[in-house]
Amino acid sequence: MHGKLNDVAGYLFKASINKCKMKNISEKISHFFTFQIANRVLMGVGNLLSPFSVVSTKPVIPNSEFKWTSLLEENWEVILSEVIPLLEKQDSLPNIQDIQPAESILSMDNNWKTFFLQGFGHKADRNRIMCPQTSVILDQIPGLLTAFFSILQPGKHIPAHKGIFKGIVRTHLGLVIPKRGECKMRVDNEEVYWEAGKVVFFDDTYNHEVWNNTDEIRIVLLIDTPRHYKYKLIDKINQFIINGITNSIYVKEALKKNEDWENVYYKVLA
Repeated sequence: MHGKLNDVAGYLFKASINKCKMKNISEKISHFFTFQIANRVLMGVGNLLSPFSVVSTKPVIPNSEFKWTSLLEENWEVILSEVIPLLEKQDSLPNIQDIQPAESILSMDNNWKTFFLQGFGHKADRNRIMCPQTSVILDQIPGLLTAFFSILQPGKHIPAHKGIFKGIVRTHLGLVIPKRGECKMRVDNEEVYWEAGKVVFFDDTYNHEVWNNTDEIRIVLLIDTPRHYKYKLIDKINQFIINGITNSIYVKEALKKNEDWENVYYKVLA
């Protein structure tokens, strides 16, 4: 009898292992198609739409091309005042790869912390309660997709990489910027040195790289918004693609991981 039970247990264990293996294989296939095929398609489509862009397609885009530049620069100290309290428990903040596993290609340590307020249109409600004034400011940005505090520890280097879709413009608002040493970003062949209270717009599909070669932390508010085009039809195509990205496995996984982190973090705070 015991032998039969052991055989059944062994069979169930092996079946469970095989099921996990099949799930892992399925996930790997899904990620392969996402990152090896879909990403190339997105890059190609973005490049095709590029000539019709309303704003510059250069690596670093002039601030004057965005009406909401002043919204951020005039309120940066308000935003900063809500970041500072988060630093008291910065070791508990999630690493970028904890929320977006694909970013493990860029970072595997604990030196790139994040605090998400919005991810591809989905609001992180609990985090927003911690930053109410920042949230009000963000909600005034047309078409806001993603917004999070990007916190780099001293000595952190983010290796060269590229975004996948030119239909999105990335923005950095400098909040805590080291004054000694070298803290900069390279976008294509242009070097960017952040300034506290100043905004930088750039096209992240260009090869870019980040260094914080200082003994201080660097904090920027990272924002993604849709690129706009000269024709409504192209704007609609762009939005259709963004909606597709929003509903992808990659984004849904990131949203779930951020929600899981919030559940743990705020249970400890309660």
